[in-house]
Amino acid sequence: MSTLRRSGPSPTTTDTDAARTRAILRRLELDVTRRLDGLLQGDYRGLVPGLGSEPGETRAYSAGDDVRRMDWNVTARMNEPHVRESIADRELETTVLVDLSPSLDFGTVRQTKAELATAAVAAIGLLTDRAGNRLGAIVNDGARLHDIRPGSGRRHLMSVLHRLATTVPQPGDSALVEGLHRLAGPGHRGGLAVVVSDLLRPGWSSALRTVTLRHETLVIEIVDPRELELPDVGLVDLVDARTGRLVEVDTRSAKVRARFAEAGRARLDEHAHDVRAARADHLVLRTDRDWVLDLAKFVDRRRRRRHLIAGAVA
Repeated sequence: MSTLRRSGPSPTTTDTDAARTRAILRRLELDVTRRLDGLLQGDYRGLVPGLGSEPGETRAYSAGDDVRRMDWNVTARMNEPHVRESIADRELETTVLVDLSPSLDFGTVRQTKAELATAAVAAIGLLTDRAGNRLGAIVNDGARLHDIRPGSGRRHLMSVLHRLATTVPQPGDSALVEGLHRLAGPGHRGGLAVVVSDLLRPGWSSALRTVTLRHETLVIEIVDPRELELPDVGLVDLVDARTGRLVEVDTRSAKVRARFAEAGRARLDEHAHDVRAARADHLVLRTDRDWVLDLAKFVDRRRRRRHLIAGAVA
């Protein structure tokens, strides 16, 4: 799998860096399209099919259905709860909120979390681009939000990826929550919203619920294994990427490692609960795993679920 490297601390990108970035992005494009080829063949509903805006067939309510889709007229006539399916829009506008704040400038295995976030956006963009959909982005560099207007086509996608690959994280309070509010605002047409972040900044859960009111929403959580467990390597200095705070940790202590692992598991469980509570889909990608395979499994589960629903209706 290709590895992206973001530019150094200077905002100036040299010609050599730019050429290297373009070459890496081309290899990433080939990697993603080759490995995920076939997943969306003949599919005009995008990577994550949206609910659409046109009403479709009704069917009996089943556990887990969104109560906002209840058809009360049919329910009254049939004396049984029914929900109404909707026809997915053929042209879907996808907006990606990409968190590239300092906490994502970290990675201990195959790549950094920021590189994995960019790769995930590449996959979303390349797959949804097949249906001619439009892709826009909101980029959080840690201090500010940067809007990329929606566009379609491979050239537009590569421009978005280049912007992500060359974004330099800035110190400051993460703007993730502000980005979620912007995504939920009237400036973005309803469609598919994809939030790519490590979710380490608190306070995002309520803002995420405002996003799901307007968009079919997918949250891609980026995780590095060293955030979940500590190896026994003696005394180490850990630096908070956001604040620069330095903490000395004795990893020889089994108790310290156990508490660290327990806190990591609890954090992931809390994130999963908050995403489900917001009625968004949740995909966890790790820097030490084959992220393309994990993404393919996620899409396959989604499709199987929809096929089961369609079969129940028939």
